[in-house]
Parts: sequence; structure tokens; C-alpha cells
Amino acid sequence: MLIGNYLQLAFDAEKEAVKAFNMIAGKHGDEPDVYQTCQLLASWSQNHLNELKPWVEKYPARPDTTADKLERMMFDNEQKGSFALLRDLHDLWILVTEIDICWTVLLQAADGLRDKEMKTTFVKLQESTKRQIAWLQTRIKQSAPQTLIVGV
Repeated sequence: MLIGNYLQLAFDAEKEAVKAFNMIAGKHGDEPDVYQTCQLLASWSQNHLNELKPWVEKYPARPDTTADKLERMMFDNEQKGSFALLRDLHDLWILVTEIDICWTVLLQAADGLRDKEMKTTFVKLQESTKRQIAWLQTRIKQSAPQTLIVGV
């Protein structure tokens, strides 16, 4: 059974999301709503980790597969300003969207296992992930015109 590998993938991505939301909050905290919202969304990802932990322990990842580690080369720009914020939000959107598709895959596994508790957990986690995505998309749409056209 390889469900553990997807659980580990989701777990690793959520850990990265906590770090990324906190990094963006600190780096771009002078932007309206960024600091507080990123802190809130980081707490949601931390909650996801807490809820995922028992499942990761129940279904450990198999080390002989290619989905062992999630590695990223995102968030590597040290600059501040509107363009850096736009790129950081874009990178974070990619990461959180990956988490969302992990929930979709894991929900299919929960259905296959006929595990109602697992399904209930992952539905709840996916709902808050979708809210994270919605905020990121809204904030990207808000930032893009001024950043790309005016260049401020």
C-alpha cells in the first residue's frame, strides 16, 4: 500500500506551507493584510499537520518510491517590494495547490478503503486549503495590475 507516500507528501508540503506563510508575513508585513492573513493561514497549515500526524504514523511512507521528499527551489528571492510579493504569493499558490491535489488523491484512497473517518478528516482539511488558495488568488489579482503595469 502506497497511501503513506501521499500522506507524507501532503505532510511535507504542509510543513513547507507553514514556513512559507510565516516567511511572507515577515518579509512583506508592511503590505495591507499580508502579515495577519499569512499568520492565520500558517496556523491553518499547522493544524493540518496536527491532524495528519496520526495518519502518517498509521500509514508510513515506503522509502523505495520516488515520492519520499518534497523539494522546492521557491521563495529564493531576497528582494522586497511589490514584484517580490507577487512572486512569493505565486510560489505559495503553487505549493498550496499541490496540497489541494494531495487531498483529492487521498480522498480517493479513503473512498477505496471505505474509511469514513479518514474521508471526513481530509474533506475538512481540503476545505481550509481551498480557502487558502482563494485568498492567494485574490491577493495575486489585487497585486498584479499595479505591480506589472505601474511597476511600483
